[in-house]
Amino acid sequence: MSTTTAEPKSRQANLSSEELQRYSRHLTLPEFGKEGQEKLKNASVLLVGAGGLGSPAATYLAAAGVGRIGLVDFDTVEASNLQRQILYGTSDVGRPKLEAASERLHDLNPHVEVERHEVRLTSDNALDIIDDYDVVADGTDNFPTRYLVNDACVMTGTPNVYASIFRFEGQVSVFATEDGPCYRCLYEEPPPPGLVPSCAEGGVLGILPGFIGTLQATEVIKLLTGIGKPLIGRLLMVDALEMNFRTLNVPTNPDCPVCGTDPSVTELIDYEAFCGINFDGSENGSSDDVSDSKDSVPEISVHDLKQRRDDGDAPFLLDVREPYEAEIASIDADQLIPVDQLEKRLDELEASKDEEVVVHCRSGGRSAKATKMLREKGYKASNLAGGVLAWSDEIDPNVPQY
Repeated sequence: MSTTTAEPKSRQANLSSEELQRYSRHLTLPEFGKEGQEKLKNASVLLVGAGGLGSPAATYLAAAGVGRIGLVDFDTVEASNLQRQILYGTSDVGRPKLEAASERLHDLNPHVEVERHEVRLTSDNALDIIDDYDVVADGTDNFPTRYLVNDACVMTGTPNVYASIFRFEGQVSVFATEDGPCYRCLYEEPPPPGLVPSCAEGGVLGILPGFIGTLQATEVIKLLTGIGKPLIGRLLMVDALEMNFRTLNVPTNPDCPVCGTDPSVTELIDYEAFCGINFDGSENGSSDDVSDSKDSVPEISVHDLKQRRDDGDAPFLLDVREPYEAEIASIDADQLIPVDQLEKRLDELEASKDEEVVVHCRSGGRSAKATKMLREKGYKASNLAGGVLAWSDEIDPNVPQY
């Protein structure tokens, strides 16, 4: 038995006869029993993000009998979500995620109260929302929200069960407990903008968030009931391709700017500015194509590009996505050079240096970064606003979205 338990901030209620039957497989576990189940019934968990990680975490926490589950998300269900976000079905496409999620969780377990926070978590609302729950499960996939959740958890004294995924790998840990490190002890500063691709850019194996989100839910239940040894001070790293598990020790940093002995960050800050990006939300309040340069480069709309093509005055169109993305969806670019290879392959564009160059990617972030670099090198470059997604939405719906 662990001595680390998240003390409930909510109610004290006993199990009904129907609940005793529903949770009988828990009750027969000597380490769990009726006491553990009542702790779950009286507990509250906030899931930040109802996407790939939030879907399995919410499903298993509801099935397990956590009495009050809060969901933070402001997206609608898209067809591309269904490969991994198991809270939703085809009939939910176009619906607000939280509307569909709450229906599914209530159907799974009517004894669970589901609270919807259909907002983007910000420095203005995070403390009030998080302070009302016993444990937070962070399922976001962007750095500004991760740092925001971490700092708000430290400031409210709320344990933060962290998980992240990318391609075939995942991580899980427990931060912001009284005797353990926080996320900033591990990652004091975010990586430079654009260095780490999002899941939309890099992809993710559909089953991976189910796997990692279930581990995340397991850590939540351990914290709420006091059983086992939570991942406090440890980072579990999973490689699904090799089916390899590694655990790294994460010490508490006494100089941590948030949880250290003399913290310099004592109130929530502007996390988009801290991470050096402009934020535009997508899955889990994330950003698929974020860049610090979107507002500092000239843009051309998809309608203007279409008109110029129709008039026979088409500019040189450069695609800075990955080759596999171009196989999924194409708007007939003249050349493809992935953004991270562009500077080394500028000689391939030398013949177009005196031409107007329009740069595009999936939704406009990577291409903005590439446009800024090209202009610094003397090219007459502009960014295609909205990228392939805007072309599909506004010009040609036959171009697939991904």
